[in-house]
Amino acid sequence: MTAPVGRAPFRAIRVVHRLDERIRFRYETDAPLDPVAVVRAVENLQGVLSARLNTAARSLTISFTVGKTDGEHLRKALLRLDLAGSAPLHDGIHRHDSLLGMAGSGVLLVGQALIPAALMMPATLAAALPVFSGAVADLRDQGVTSHVLEALAVAISAARRDFTAANTTSFMLALGEYLEQSISRRSDELLRELLRPDTGEVWIESDGQERQIASDAVEVGMTVIASAGMTVPVDGTVLGGEAVLNETAMTGESQPVTRRRGDRVLSGTLVEEGRLRIYAEHVGRHTATARIADYVEHSLAAKSQSQLGAARLADRLVPAVLGLATTTWLFSGDWQRAAAVLQADYSCALKLATPVAFKAGMHRAGTRGILFKGGDVVERLSEADTFVFDKTGTLTTGQLAVTDAIAFDPHYSPNDIIDLAASVEEHYFHPLALAVVEAARAHHGRHFDHKEVEFIAAHGVASVIDGQRVVVGSRHFVEEDEGISTSRHRRRLQALFRQGKTLLYIGYGSRLLGIIALKDQLRPTARATLERLRTLGVKRLVMLTGDHHDRAAELAQELGIDEYHAELLPQQKAALVAHMKSEGARIAFVGDGINDAPALAGAHVGIAMQKGADIARLTADVALLEDGIERVADAKALALATMQRIDSNFKLTITANTGILAAAAFGKLSPIASSVAHNGSTIAILLNALRSA
Repeated sequence: MTAPVGRAPFRAIRVVHRLDERIRFRYETDAPLDPVAVVRAVENLQGVLSARLNTAARSLTISFTVGKTDGEHLRKALLRLDLAGSAPLHDGIHRHDSLLGMAGSGVLLVGQALIPAALMMPATLAAALPVFSGAVADLRDQGVTSHVLEALAVAISAARRDFTAANTTSFMLALGEYLEQSISRRSDELLRELLRPDTGEVWIESDGQERQIASDAVEVGMTVIASAGMTVPVDGTVLGGEAVLNETAMTGESQPVTRRRGDRVLSGTLVEEGRLRIYAEHVGRHTATARIADYVEHSLAAKSQSQLGAARLADRLVPAVLGLATTTWLFSGDWQRAAAVLQADYSCALKLATPVAFKAGMHRAGTRGILFKGGDVVERLSEADTFVFDKTGTLTTGQLAVTDAIAFDPHYSPNDIIDLAASVEEHYFHPLALAVVEAARAHHGRHFDHKEVEFIAAHGVASVIDGQRVVVGSRHFVEEDEGISTSRHRRRLQALFRQGKTLLYIGYGSRLLGIIALKDQLRPTARATLERLRTLGVKRLVMLTGDHHDRAAELAQELGIDEYHAELLPQQKAALVAHMKSEGARIAFVGDGINDAPALAGAHVGIAMQKGADIARLTADVALLEDGIERVADAKALALATMQRIDSNFKLTITANTGILAAAAFGKLSPIASSVAHNGSTIAILLNALRSA
């Protein structure tokens, strides 16, 4: 008994028209296609930009990126296309057929005492028609499968006029198939519910009026309004207004940026201050933030090596079961024993329990803020023995905090420097300003009365205190724009810079009054996470960073990291990952920035932090949905637990079905008992696989 497996939608496909970046195919198919499922599956293929299916003309038009794929690669990929995880329409049809078959065979089984003897044979064969039709289709397309064995068992019982056995078998097969499909569907739904589309509302401008509409009603060309505190809901171009945006989630850049007319903005970025009118260019599932949701759909059809191995073993065991049934009949001459043997096989539990366990484990991970992009990723992460970490934004928070305050005037203390800077920056929502204000609040600093604050974009702020101009900002701002020299203190400033610190310069009355040094902070749970990874079997912990050697060495010692490499360029990170792989290490790389994308792609498993750049999250195999490094250890633990569940289910399947086959071959089980035992154990194994959710 097996649930329907995903089959390629196209029997044959050929090119009918070709341009540089677009190609049109004509296809042949054996069954009606669900256009939504096909288009989604095609758009998940490497290099594909968009797809359009014309079922009436049986044509498929694909736009693609030259260099990432071509016509021949696409043709081969389409012939292998699997809609198992993205065809809800057909899944519904199969469930409907299973339900009808179960109802028909169930009614016949219960009411067979009321049916005239002359009608029992045609009624039994009619009830078993779904079993026979499935067997014929499998025999034609795949050879001898478990469906063929099941049909033989029903046919033998019917031929012996054992209608109770035949009808019971038909009913159990339909019931088992329906329950298996339901369990498999449930595991899919568990995953899909993790990334349900936003059901909130969006402000738009129409005919000079502003109004709210549902987020899924936003269309390309609309003017969308994004104000302070809101997340930009679309990808587009700024039509008007000015705002400071936090783009950390999309670019990995911790410094907010100013966006004004003509600038591009991405969905998922946060408006910290200001207001924008945005022309919507990409909406809904086409926005940058929505693209990651497509990985959930792709993961439903992705197959791991464990799943493929189980499926291959199940296929190899089908002829063995057929041979056992034949041998049993030859030695015993008892067709009933042969029919009982044919009721039991390994195929269903082996083929279904593994993907169900993967999907259930992936759902459990999702509820803990971890997105696995496929069962194969779970398997690879469970095998990873070397974890390689980027530093900034991964082992550290990516958020600055004040570490030093230095006054160059003896009349001012370090706290005075912090308080003065905080007084003029308290109305500014830049990360540097927020860190300084927080430092002043921590020591209950005093407030300096000042005139109106002037904001100079990308430079700093300026005001007047006691008749003197005060400026707070970058070296470029105070030295080049304000004419305040920093040369007398250059050696001290360079020492702070070599420690990986960001410097904020404070000028007062045309002189350098002091500086404030800020530094990215270590995540509080970083050390505990690394220690937990070791308990989970990780043998080697490595840190790669573009930071200075001194800072990298200090951090590596503080965290107990085995080795580190500093002052690296992005391509050097990727080269080091490749070198470690060549030495036999199975690497999980954890990063967050655009510069981490090559290393993420080159590792056995790439893990992207929640606030990572969009390209990092798209490149990675695992995307963290919460900003906590402890989720990395959670992901490793969940991967190990899922693989342990799969291993135990595999052993249980082999043990249970071998016992049923042996009992049937020695005449200890009737066809009915064999069917009940086999189907019951299969459902139990599938429920055990789903239990990991």
